[in-house]
Amino acid sequence: MVEVTLRAVGPSRPTTLRLPPFISVADLRRHIAHDRHLPQDRLRLVLRGRNLPCQDDAHVNLRHGDSLIVAVAPKPPANHLRDGDGDDDEEEELKFKIPETTTWWKRKIFIFLRDKLRLPDILLMVLFSLGIKAWVLIAMWFLFAPIAQMYDVGPLFILGTGFLVILCNLGRRQQGDVSAYSIFNEDFRELPGTLNAERIDRDIRAGQF
Repeated sequence: MVEVTLRAVGPSRPTTLRLPPFISVADLRRHIAHDRHLPQDRLRLVLRGRNLPCQDDAHVNLRHGDSLIVAVAPKPPANHLRDGDGDDDEEEELKFKIPETTTWWKRKIFIFLRDKLRLPDILLMVLFSLGIKAWVLIAMWFLFAPIAQMYDVGPLFILGTGFLVILCNLGRRQQGDVSAYSIFNEDFRELPGTLNAERIDRDIRAGQF
């Protein structure tokens, strides 16, 4: 019998174990699991810098004073976490897709840009979210940009474009809708809960501060 030192990975102290000099790895794992109260199926052993195999027919020669590093492999994740199909499905759902009612020529362009040119989804979303009018305006902007630069009105052209974009995206209020800005409402009517100087003065006089 030889005396072997067991050094577990972690804060536990090393211990000694008497074992036969020639022993199978399976029996060695069984002895260590019983002595250290460790799960045998997840036990990993390192001897002289070499990871011992897990085969039952493997044997090892032990010498007196050898040190065995003992580690316990973590438990594998649950099946629903280990299965990659769910992640693939989620990634597939997050990908940009064109509607089924899209015309055939748009679908052909989409497939070419996605599969052949491999454009990112965010760029495909921008390209296919704009309507014909928007593309016409973009083309006109690039058409008039060199002309504006020629007459040295480039900054005014860019500022005018910004104001035009803001005005075009203001939208229209439906009948009965109230704006958040009282100056645009009839009789300067404010939204309920609007905080202004008049309300602060009223609250102070009422002793609510």
